[in-house]
Amino acid sequence: MARFGAFRSTAIATLTLLSTQQGVLRAQEKQAPKSAPASVATTSQPNVPVAQYVGSETCKTCHEKIYDGWEKTPHWKTTLNTAGGPSKQGCEGCHGPGADHVAGGGDVSKIFTFKNVSTKEINNRCLTCHAGGPQHMNTINSIHTQNNVSCISCHSPHHSETKEFLLIKAQPQLCYTCHLQRKAEFEMPFHHRVNEGLVNCTDCHNPHGTVGPKQVRTSSTQNAVCFTCHTDKQGPFVFEHEPVKIEGCTSCHLPHGGPNVHMLRVSNVNLLCLQCHTNSAPNGKTGNAPGVPSFHSQKTFFKSCTLCHNQIHGSNFDQTFFK
Repeated sequence: MARFGAFRSTAIATLTLLSTQQGVLRAQEKQAPKSAPASVATTSQPNVPVAQYVGSETCKTCHEKIYDGWEKTPHWKTTLNTAGGPSKQGCEGCHGPGADHVAGGGDVSKIFTFKNVSTKEINNRCLTCHAGGPQHMNTINSIHTQNNVSCISCHSPHHSETKEFLLIKAQPQLCYTCHLQRKAEFEMPFHHRVNEGLVNCTDCHNPHGTVGPKQVRTSSTQNAVCFTCHTDKQGPFVFEHEPVKIEGCTSCHLPHGGPNVHMLRVSNVNLLCLQCHTNSAPNGKTGNAPGVPSFHSQKTFFKSCTLCHNQIHGSNFDQTFFK
């Protein structure tokens, strides 16, 4: 009991001491003047003083021709962005503060220019505003970025030739600047009508990058982009033709253009079908694809498989795609 009493007395003394220390700390906090945390004070102030920004009208004094072209673009609306402050307004929203540039008599080393800088620096400037949304979310991983194609390789903030997207050239001529081999494909007898202006490259491809290969878009249901136009081929069907869902449309068709009807990869439909449906494999099958029945004669050159199997993309009524 004596030992327990000594322990109890020690515990009470310790608690009394802690309470006294906490009371002293609270009193000191009340007496000390309140001040905002250093981190808040730092972030609430702009990195560059407001006096360093001169406004777009000052830029116009020397760069009138550039300004006249720029004020006709959507970027001009940034001059009305008072909420974002001067660092988000007008010319200086892209080129940075211009006071030192003006004071130096137009010294280009005193302001950010888009010449002689890396693709990464250019893209970072543009993505300051354009990073959001589904169109640009994969820009840093896009094939264009990986090959040092910057935003201004395709877009012109000052002298664009198109009303939309500020492109330096209209499609498809802009894309042909690099992808010249695709121009020949669109000149084939059977092709998507890109050169005629009915389809744009960006209807199928997202130039700013996608998670899939070749920067190909997907439909609203996350299927192949082909189904955006060819909705009758999408299904779902009761009896699916497996290559359509597994390998995609390009297992049978050329996406840009070719010499064969329906943009098929081979000239004869039977040869295309026989790439999977062949009797040379064990049990007359290639994977799950049934072989050609013995009563199917392949001697008649112009007898096409699709004369009978006319619902080849899928059917709701017949597993052999007869109807």
